[in-house]
Amino acid sequence: MAPRADRPNTHRVGPRLRQGSASAFAILALVVAAGLLSACVGDVPEVSSDDPVLVQGREVYSRNCVGCHGASGQGGTGTKLSDGAVNAKYPDAADQFAVIANGNNQMPAFSGKLSDEEIDAVVQFTREGL
Repeated sequence: MAPRADRPNTHRVGPRLRQGSASAFAILALVVAAGLLSACVGDVPEVSSDDPVLVQGREVYSRNCVGCHGASGQGGTGTKLSDGAVNAKYPDAADQFAVIANGNNQMPAFSGKLSDEEIDAVVQFTREGL
């Protein structure tokens, strides 16, 4: 059936509007997610730039640990790390290194993603920087 001349053809316009809305929604979702991620990373405690291992540990923690352990190590999906909690749970830093490298329960293994140097830096950062 041909569209009437006195009415706009809403059949053809409707899907385009919906597609445009979906695209706008997807862009908005990405912007919000990026903002939330940068807000989480921004809350990670600063460290002295005099200690390159702590600086590296903060950066690796920001990329890999914030989602579960929180920006300031307050916990969430993952266990609390701040306020000495990680030192109390793992008095020996080598035990903490092993958990990060090999995983444990819900904690994934990071040995395939991070180098030993990066894991060492995260261990130091969580013990001294949070």
